[in-house]
Amino acid sequence: MRVALFGFQTWGHRTLSAIIGAGHEVVLVVTHPKSDHPYEQMWSDSVEDLARDNGIPVHVTARADDAALTALREADPEVIVANNWRTWLPPEIFDLPRHGALNVHDGLLPHYAGFSPILWALLNRESHVGVTVHRMDATLDGGPVIAQQAIPVGPTDTTTTLVEKTVDLIEPLIVRALEGLADGTLTGIEQDPTRATYFHKRGDHESRIDFTAPAEDVELLIRAQSDPYPNAHFDFRGQRVRALSAHVSRGRFGGTPGRVTIPHEGGVAVVCGSPVRNAPAPAIVLETLRLDDGSEVPATEFFGTRGGYIRPTTTHDI
Repeated sequence: MRVALFGFQTWGHRTLSAIIGAGHEVVLVVTHPKSDHPYEQMWSDSVEDLARDNGIPVHVTARADDAALTALREADPEVIVANNWRTWLPPEIFDLPRHGALNVHDGLLPHYAGFSPILWALLNRESHVGVTVHRMDATLDGGPVIAQQAIPVGPTDTTTTLVEKTVDLIEPLIVRALEGLADGTLTGIEQDPTRATYFHKRGDHESRIDFTAPAEDVELLIRAQSDPYPNAHFDFRGQRVRALSAHVSRGRFGGTPGRVTIPHEGGVAVVCGSPVRNAPAPAIVLETLRLDDGSEVPATEFFGTRGGYIRPTTTHDI
């Protein structure tokens, strides 16, 4: 099939690689320009480089502009495939090919439409995450689902490990979808809008650790905000401290949430929230921390013999 790809970063790269490997004719690649934004340094396999290495025409743009539409018309694809295209595609683009457009989304639609679906799913203790291929329409991550695969979330999974696993699902799903499109067997299941859930981009304040939460929630946040994503963090004596690893204590600690206590189980225990105010509950045992200068230190070394309280989040912070 004659395919045009709209994609960016590793997700777009893996999609383009799969389409090329399946023997389809890629007539145009539209991708975003490189930038110094931290997000774009993560999972940064270059779609543009892969396309040029394979002699495919490339249009680089921040948004689907008039030049992209002109290039698309001249390329005359039978279908568009999009993955990690980060700005809105108008109907004159996704309706232009005779087979329309397929979008690859790293969530199990109709749940977790929008942004950061894997991170949100992990924080919400979902049992599975996955990838969906769906027909594109004017609704955000809407349109009939044509292929989907789920994988289980393990007890030690991080957002990073789940991204690595779901990226491996892209190739078989998109190859299957294009095969069905080519031989006329492709079918879709309409999404139920009453079951749809939408999530937004995460901001800095959403990575701040709230020690009034149960220790289990704090440990989960630290796993969810794993490298290369912005880490879960807190302020201690005027310094931002990022938590890289931690675990829930076996023993219970009472008192005020955010109180730094003693070396415990290989780290330093910090009191967390309890169902009954001040009553003993599991603490979060901080293990490895990252400081503002980028250095990584054991929590026992950072805190030393210093006790004290970790400053809570305030409305002003948000």
